[in-house]
Amino acid sequence: MSAKPDPKPSPDDPPPAKSGKRKKLMLLALPILLLGGGAGLWFSGILPKMLGMQHEELHREAAKPAVPIYVDMPDIVANLNSDPKRPSYLKLQSRLEVSKAEDVEKVKQAMPRLLDLFQTYLREMRPEELRGSAGTYRLREELIARANVAVLPAKVTDILFTQMLIQ
Repeated sequence: MSAKPDPKPSPDDPPPAKSGKRKKLMLLALPILLLGGGAGLWFSGILPKMLGMQHEELHREAAKPAVPIYVDMPDIVANLNSDPKRPSYLKLQSRLEVSKAEDVEKVKQAMPRLLDLFQTYLREMRPEELRGSAGTYRLREELIARANVAVLPAKVTDILFTQMLIQ
């Protein structure tokens, strides 16, 4: 068997096409250019306006000051979880803040359940847990969560402590 040697390219032949590199470059560059253009349009605010995603209505609604409505809670006296030789007590006067006037009646109807949930939670607290502003903040957050469970269709937005005595 005789092997034929490869013919050498003549100077008249065209150079081989470099289409493989060009295709790879187009496949990488085109998505990058599209993403860059889209990001530029998005962050400049042009694309959200074109898509109808304007937040003006939310800003107007948030700008209206809501008139808070308060519901007075009965005084709560609870013995805290402390040393049995020296018992500690907590006296708490508070008000619940609701956002809608319709919720006031729902809160008043759920008052026995609210008092039960608050008393149960307060009896498990230790006096050390109520010290300082961090303790008061944690107490407020826990009572708001329990109040929202008790008055479920309604929503309690805040609890204001008018008096808190620990003995």
